[in-house]
Amino acid sequence: MSREQPEVLIYSSSFCPYCVRARRLLKDKGVSYRELKVDFDPTRREEMERLTRRRTVPQIFIGDLHVGGYDDLAALDRQGTLDGLLGISSD
Repeated sequence: MSREQPEVLIYSSSFCPYCVRARRLLKDKGVSYRELKVDFDPTRREEMERLTRRRTVPQIFIGDLHVGGYDDLAALDRQGTLDGLLGISSD
């Protein structure tokens, strides 16, 4: 039985290879996400920096939890904790 999946939000840019990897990892897990591109929107970039205190993309949120960037997301997956955060059941 799976839990309700929290919203996943990615602050990204168009040509960032780590953004591509983050999107691919989530897509492979069947997780939908909302993406806010910051490369041509200074307001979104400022919002991202204010919320995360980081300037690099991607910056990923699962619900209210700031996960970090792609490396952080991939580390959670390797540790076996990402599915739980995403509400994915291992049944």
